[in-house]
Amino acid sequence: MEYRDYYAALGVPRSASQADIKKAFRKLARQHHPDVNKGNPEAERRFKEISEAHEVLGDPEKRKLYDQLGANWQAYQQAGAAGGRPGEPFAGFQGSGGPGGVRFEFRGNPEDLEGFSDFFRTFFGGGESPFGAGSFRQPGDFAEAGGFAQSGGGSQGRAASGSLEDILAGLGGTEFGRENNGRRTATRRRSALEAEAEVSLEEVATGSSRRLEMEGRRIEVTIPPGVADGQRIRFSGVGPEGSDVYLKVRVRSHPVFVREGADLRREVPVTLHEALLGGEVPVHTLGGRVLLRIPAETQNGRTFRLAGQGLPRFRGEGRGDLYAKVRVVLPTGLSSEARAAAEAFLELADQPDPRT
Repeated sequence: MEYRDYYAALGVPRSASQADIKKAFRKLARQHHPDVNKGNPEAERRFKEISEAHEVLGDPEKRKLYDQLGANWQAYQQAGAAGGRPGEPFAGFQGSGGPGGVRFEFRGNPEDLEGFSDFFRTFFGGGESPFGAGSFRQPGDFAEAGGFAQSGGGSQGRAASGSLEDILAGLGGTEFGRENNGRRTATRRRSALEAEAEVSLEEVATGSSRRLEMEGRRIEVTIPPGVADGQRIRFSGVGPEGSDVYLKVRVRSHPVFVREGADLRREVPVTLHEALLGGEVPVHTLGGRVLLRIPAETQNGRTFRLAGQGLPRFRGEGRGDLYAKVRVVLPTGLSSEARAAAEAFLELADQPDPRT
């Protein structure tokens, strides 16, 4: 049975904080999740590896035991099978017998261990453990964690199952209560609630808030800037009885702007004078009015990039760009004098045939 270095799997040092571990897992999960790597067995293997690592390191109690285990896991395994040696942190693993101590037990569906390594099953899964019934005992307070939903970032029991959105959102599911005798037990939170909200593109640029009616209770949620159409946002514990609320956001189409991620596109009408001779043209953005310098002899359809005038990136840094496409508007209703002047001008301009 091969030792699993969970810190190396997540690419974090052993001194990493719980927040650093969660951040590393989410980044790797986005990269390797089967939903975005369909038909890639290596990505699926890597996703299982990081899910297993997060299952242990994402839970402070499991992480503590794992750190005590260290690279001497074989010695601890043999000690457990033999009854243990005094003074060792994993000594005396005799199943459910013996004095009280810290114990981790897997009480969920055995199928939830699918995809996890023998190392995990032996030390954290309660499978074919030499210590009996998948239990770890150690002098100290008694704690019990049932299933896989207790590790802060959500359940990764089925290493390659669940949507990427659910995993990255950090599924709830299990909380810890404390009974009078000091025993912590896993309790099931009520199911999450769903709601929908429609926002304008202007609200996407600035962020907004909505009041929701949930089972007779009114709650207010804040929608961050940069939200995408169809995106589900999780609000933890704000619903009735502490339930989570998933808000699905719909973004209304805009009469002027077309959205492409954090970038925006729009047309900018210009006069024949501005296109031929150049000038400064006012362009309205979602953040206000800016001036676009049009060079002389600008062709119809030319696109200019206005850096940073797009939408904010969702919970990220910076903004997208605005792409302004020139649309030359020709004068109409020419008088006889204007027509004669136009003919004289075109004779002087001597424009070649653009179709040849």
